[in-house]
Parts: sequence; structure tokens; C-alpha cells
Amino acid sequence: MFKWFLQRWVSKFERTWSYDASYLHELIETDPRAMMAFGKVQALTKYHKDVPPAAYCAAGLVAVMAEDCGPCTQLGIDMAEREGIDPAILRAVVARDYAAMPYDVALATRFAEASLHHAPQADDLREEVVRQFGKRGLISLAFAMVAARTFPTLKYALGHGKACTRLTVGGETQPVLRTVTKAA
Repeated sequence: MFKWFLQRWVSKFERTWSYDASYLHELIETDPRAMMAFGKVQALTKYHKDVPPAAYCAAGLVAVMAEDCGPCTQLGIDMAEREGIDPAILRAVVARDYAAMPYDVALATRFAEASLHHAPQADDLREEVVRQFGKRGLISLAFAMVAARTFPTLKYALGHGKACTRLTVGGETQPVLRTVTKAA
């Protein structure tokens, strides 16, 4: 009964987001408790304090793009659009077009990239993040990055990360910029 409930929940998620979550079905089939343990990662996604939604989404998109070549990134874009994030901002994040981003989004994007690269400029960017958003904002961006990387990492580890796709943002298609570039 428990497996059935979890499988049904994942199936609904797949239908809602047009996303192949076969890796989650496999997880449930193998050990439903593993799915419950993995589900705790979602609690990280609920914590976004003191950070504007677009900046929070930008940090998550940068992180998911570092791990994924399309489907998980598309899911992140779709979720951000449903939250009301302007597609022009999302396109700018995907393309790393800092000039087209509002300052807070560019800051979150640069900080995420520098953090993922363990780049020296991450320290200065972290200080600016704290000045702009406070310590809770810093934690929010960190949680966005951690959570975003977890799903594609599990997907690839279980052998389900083979399909690359182009991204659609606000009805416009663009290529995936998978590798994280040096933070500007």
C-alpha cells in the first residue's frame, strides 16, 4: 500500500510537470524507505527567506545546470515560470547574460557559479550576498544550490541521466549551457 501511494504521487508529479521521473519509481520499487529518506531533501526547497524569488531560482538553475543536460533544468525553468518568474530573466540566467539580469539575480547567479567552482571570488560575492539579503538569504541560496544538484545527481547515479534536451523558456528554445563558467 505504501509503495502504491508513493508511485501514485510520483506519477502525478510526472503528469503535472511533463517530466520523466522513472528514477524515482525505481527508488520506490527497490526500497520505499529510500524514497522517504530522499524526500527529506525537499525540505531544503521550502526554505527561501529574505531572497527575492528570481534570485533564489537563479541560484537553483545555475546549480542544476552544472549537473544536468536538460530535463532537470527544464523542470527548474518550468517551476520558476509557474512561480511567476519573468521568462526574460530565466533566459538571461540560462545564457549567463548578466547585463540582462536585475542586480539581485546577477548577484545570485555569480555567487552560485563561484561557489560551485570553489572560486576565490566566492568570498567577495558571499559578503555581497550577506549585505544584500542577510545571513538567512545566504542560507537560502546555499539550500537552493544543494537541493537543485541532488535530483540530477541521483538520476545519473541510478543510470537514468542519458537524455539531453534543448531548453524552452517562455516559449523560446535555447541550447543548454551545462558547464558552469568562471564567475564574472
